Amino acid sequence: MTKTMLFASRNTKEILRDMTSLIFGIAFPIVLLILLSAINKSIPEGAGPDLFMIEKLAPGISVFGLSFLSLFSAMLISKDRTTSFVLRLFTSPLKPSHFILGYTLPLIPMALVQSAVCYLAALCFGLAVSVNLLFAIVVNIPIALVFIALGLLFGTLLSDKAVGGVCGALLTNLSAWFSNIWFDTAMVGGVFKTAADILPFSHAVNAGRAAVSGNYAAVFPDLWWVIGYAIVLLIVAIIVFSAKLRKN
Repeated sequence: MTKTMLFASRNTKEILRDMTSLIFGIAFPIVLLILLSAINKSIPEGAGPDLFMIEKLAPGISVFGLSFLSLFSAMLISKDRTTSFVLRLFTSPLKPSHFILGYTLPLIPMALVQSAVCYLAALCFGLAVSVNLLFAIVVNIPIALVFIALGLLFGTLLSDKAVGGVCGALLTNLSAWFSNIWFDTAMVGGVFKTAADILPFSHAVNAGRAAVSGNYAAVFPDLWWVIGYAIVLLIVAIIVFSAKLRKN
């Protein structure tokens, strides 16, 4: 475990070196929150979609902001694969599960900070101060693990150039379209609604909204779905990384 923590410490330093991306990952969701809140205020009361009300918008934006974690984790592992550093890793006594854990642990605090900053910003737009916000931040951890695991998976399979397009563009767009943040997927219906129900993104947003409203009973039906995705994706990431390790 000590060796895993040392590896995680090294990855933390690598993440902190890229301060520009770090700041962008935290600031971009806040910019969206400000713009959409401004739009909502300009719409006559009762005329606009209730999805833009701050109580529903803030949890959605906090989940969307976590999608950038996939790019961080993918770039971290893909860059290591292209350098001699990964060769030294292969000769270490660490197992594939330790590697994945070492890449994952440094990103959990970042996920908590992102969520906390998003909710703090939402207070400026009328979100009520409540202990529920702390619970909502914790509820975001499973979907953060989903994004991290996806990044590690793509980072193991793709080059550092390719992961930028997959995790930076494709994945963030998918999480936006199928998350119930910008529009109600039930209004679209059909295959689109079915896909949104299968994927974890809308479930994460629904769990966050239930947490913010204090409806704890409504949190876990959706949260269990996200937790299941996180577990499966982390296991898949370990298996794929292990296969790559044996191949090399």
